[in-house]
This record gives sequence, C-alpha cells and structure tokens, in this order.
Amino acid sequence: MQYGMVIDLSKCMGCQTCATSCRLANNLPSGTWWNTVYTEGGETIDTASGAYPDGLVLQHYPVACQHCKNPACVSVCPTGATYRDEETGIVMTDAEACIGCKTCMEACPYDVRVYHDGEPAYALEFAVGYPDAPAHLANTVEKCTLCANLVKQDQQPMCVQACVGHARFFGDLDDPESEVSQLIESRESFQLLSEQGTDPSVYYLK
Repeated sequence: MQYGMVIDLSKCMGCQTCATSCRLANNLPSGTWWNTVYTEGGETIDTASGAYPDGLVLQHYPVACQHCKNPACVSVCPTGATYRDEETGIVMTDAEACIGCKTCMEACPYDVRVYHDGEPAYALEFAVGYPDAPAHLANTVEKCTLCANLVKQDQQPMCVQACVGHARFFGDLDDPESEVSQLIESRESFQLLSEQGTDPSVYYLK
C-alpha cells in the first residue's frame, strides 16, 4: 500500500483552506505551516503576470511533504527519527528520536520541513485540533504527516476534507481501482522535481 494524494490544479483557487485547516487540526505552533500554497504569476501572492487580456498567468500550487517512495530524508537521518511506514507508505518523524540536526531539511528538495528553535509558542493558551495530533517538541524538525492519526480511523487528511474547491483526493496509489489511481490514469499529471529520483506520492493534475 502507498497512500498518496492527487491535486487538481484546475480546481485549486488558492484559498489557503488546506493550509489553515491543517494548522488547526494539528495544533501547529505559531508561525508553523505544513502546507504552503505558492502562486505562479506576479511577484506577490494571488497576482498574475503577463498582459491583459490574453497573456495573463496565474496558477496556485499547494505544496507539503510529498511522502516519497524513495525519500531522501530517511536515508540521511542519523537516528532513524525520520522513517517511511511500510504499511501505509507515509513518511513520518518520531519527535522523541529527533535530535534537531536538520540533515533531513538539507536532503529534502521540497523545503517542507519546520525546525522548532526552542520551545514552540502558541497563539492560544489551550490546544486545538485533534487530541491525538503529533506533539511539537523544542529543537526538533517536523512536517506534514498526511494526518496519519486520521487515516488510522479511516478518515481522510484534513486538507482533503476541508478543500472547498474539491481539488484534493486521497487514496492508495498501489490500487489501480482507487480514485487517485483512476485520476492519474485519466488525466495528464506530474510529480514535483521528479528528476530527483524521490518518486513523490503527490500528483498534480494539469
């Protein structure tokens, strides 16, 4: 089994709901984002480049951990804190085993990890999100978990549940009958930085 995600770029409107719902569901510390929505277009977010009316370019690209089948981060981690779960294919980080060396950050070509320099700070005095969300520890590196805690309960990742444009799909990439596999088969798609040899489990539909 290899859980993964398909993102339909023709439906993504850059609303940031995936990023904010992820923050809430996982009780992310202040300033921490596991999802980032990039804009291809102008110099600032949500602005187009080119000339009106026919030359405008504006496209949003949601990016988080790609949960690679051949993750560069796993091979360089000196403590085994970063690992690929053999049952689900989800790339995880054991915060208790992480020594904060940032080797995984250097190896990952996607720039999707966050380092907590000291004790994480929060906007609220109480935790939000799911009670079984990952802990956030000082001087450790963390990233998107594909909401593995929800997946264990047969639920979809929060970013998929919350996507107002219905642009995100989640499922088993190894199952040719799954919705994600059928979408990849039926539409032109690509993986981010596929030339790196990491074989990401996130596919983007054009």
